[in-house]
Amino acid sequence: MIAFDLFCENDHVFEAWFKDRDTYEEQSRRGLIECPICGNNNIKKRPSQFAIMKGGKREAQGEGLSERDAAIEVLKRIHSYVMKNTEDVGTKFAETALKMHYGVLEPKNIRGVATEEQEKMLQDEGIDFFKLPVLSKQRGEGDS
Repeated sequence: MIAFDLFCENDHVFEAWFKDRDTYEEQSRRGLIECPICGNNNIKKRPSQFAIMKGGKREAQGEGLSERDAAIEVLKRIHSYVMKNTEDVGTKFAETALKMHYGVLEPKNIRGVATEEQEKMLQDEGIDFFKLPVLSKQRGEGDS
C-alpha cells in the first residue's frame, strides 16, 4: 500500500491509498480518482514528505523500509494516537457527532463506527470526520 497527497483543480487537498504507484497512475489516467469534497476528477499528486523513526535513526519513506512496511508503520502510529486521544462511542458515533455539532454535547475527540447512510448524513450536515483503515492483528504483533 502507498499513500499519496492529492489535490483537485479547486485546490482541495486529500489523501488516498493505492496498492502501488502503478495502480495510482492507471486510475489517474482513466479519471477514476475523485475529490471527496467536490467530486472533481481532475486530480494531481502533491509531493508528500514523511519520515519514520526506527531505532533512533530517521529513515525517509523508501529508505530502509519497503513502501508497504512504511505505510503499515505509519498506520500503526496513527492508530496508537487515535486510541490514546479519543473516546470510543462505538455504534453511537453519528448520534454523538450530531449532538456535539449542534451544541447538545461538549465537543471532544471521538471514534466509533457508522453505516454508509450515517456517513452520508454527517456529510450533508457539514460534519467533518475521516475513516481510518483498521490493521488486522497478525501473530506476534502487539498493540503499538
